[in-house]
Amino acid sequence: MSTYQSDRPRSRLPVVVILLVIFVAALAGGVYYLLPRLESSPPQIAVSPDVDVLGVAPLEITVADAGTGLKSVEVTLSQGGTEHSIASEQFARPAAEKKLAVAPAKLPGIKEGPAVLRVAARDASLWHFLKGNEAVLEKNVSIDITPPTVELIADDRYVNFGGVGAIVYKASADAVASGVKIGEHFFPGFAGQVKDHPDHFLAFFAHPYDTPPEARPTLAVTDKAGNTREVRLAYELKDVRYRTSTIAVSDGFLQEKVAPLLADAAARQGAPQDVFVAVNRQMRKDNEERIAAITAKATPALLWKGAFAQLSNSKVEANFADKRTYTYKGETIDTAYHLGYDLSVTKNYPVEASNSGAVAFTGDLGIYGNTVIVDHGLGLFTLYGHLSSVDVKAGDTVAKGQILGKTGETGLAVGDHLHFGIYLAGVAVLPVEWWDQKWIDDNIKPKLEGDSGREVAKTPPPTKAKRKGGGKRRR
Repeated sequence: MSTYQSDRPRSRLPVVVILLVIFVAALAGGVYYLLPRLESSPPQIAVSPDVDVLGVAPLEITVADAGTGLKSVEVTLSQGGTEHSIASEQFARPAAEKKLAVAPAKLPGIKEGPAVLRVAARDASLWHFLKGNEAVLEKNVSIDITPPTVELIADDRYVNFGGVGAIVYKASADAVASGVKIGEHFFPGFAGQVKDHPDHFLAFFAHPYDTPPEARPTLAVTDKAGNTREVRLAYELKDVRYRTSTIAVSDGFLQEKVAPLLADAAARQGAPQDVFVAVNRQMRKDNEERIAAITAKATPALLWKGAFAQLSNSKVEANFADKRTYTYKGETIDTAYHLGYDLSVTKNYPVEASNSGAVAFTGDLGIYGNTVIVDHGLGLFTLYGHLSSVDVKAGDTVAKGQILGKTGETGLAVGDHLHFGIYLAGVAVLPVEWWDQKWIDDNIKPKLEGDSGREVAKTPPPTKAKRKGGGKRRR
């Protein structure tokens, strides 16, 4: 029998298997390609600030899609049967996120009154028969482009450089925020503090020691829609001379006081100049930022009465806003401003509360060591640093003269003493004013008593703060 059989059918199984494998691979590839593009999650839309009244202040609209990305975004404002286009964008390549800054109230033809803000976004998904997923945010809003009104009732004719002024004003009912702005600083106003005038606001403000003398603050009042009206404040800035000094840093001081403040053991082994700068510059900056955060949280009520008291039997050894230049082996390595008074007394002397208030903070505060901060209301705080012991805790109510702890030399202190500072809305201010009953009677009391602007205008200029040593007014 011949082994060659031409009429015998060949097996087609290998061909079928190959085709099946190709089909399965193609199907898997198609699923792999299409499945992510068939996601059904719509884009996310957020509007900030989330308000129902729109003014001239811009809105930020954020649209994001974590899946296939954004294909289109459209923002419109409808009013009186007319639809106004604010923004419309088609993406050639899908975008993960799009932020739009829009000012609907500035559109031509927009009037005050009700309107509908609509944000529509579509992604690049193949879902919904290749149309993609759509998200729509519609918001009923009211257009308000009229700023609130404000009336200045009483102000200060004189303010010490680095010191505090006080004003009384009345804002319209639609105002939601008000206060005094100067440079990067803002000092809020508080209602209900003026006798017999519950609708009047009282605001303490500073001309900060680090703000140019020519800078002038404005009284700013803002409504819910973000509309703001500002009134410029005018006063004579009284010269205060701040001392400058040069301090030589020794190896002993670096080893015994500076290096131990660094938590990183490796950093303590660095060059002496680097060790000092790490503490005097970076740690000081961190400490001041923490103090600013604590003292920016104002209690909307007056917690103190009368002049603040200097620590009994103490002597001022270092002044507020002294500019210190530090040298090591004859070379300048850093500078800093001393934001308080150093008060010397006997060792472990009891530290009294300068006035009544509530304890806002106790604990270790870097260069200030063991520290107590007392809240006196309306943005005013006192700070007590370098304590050897602390006898109060956060939340305690304290009376004027109550013992807070004992003096010491914790932190960056050289010798036993108290570092005393006063802060207003997060800004260090000239303490000596608050020790002066006459200054309070002339500048603060008339406003609290509701005296008229004419009566307040008779206020004499503040007594110049007496400083030890020479120096120039810093600008």
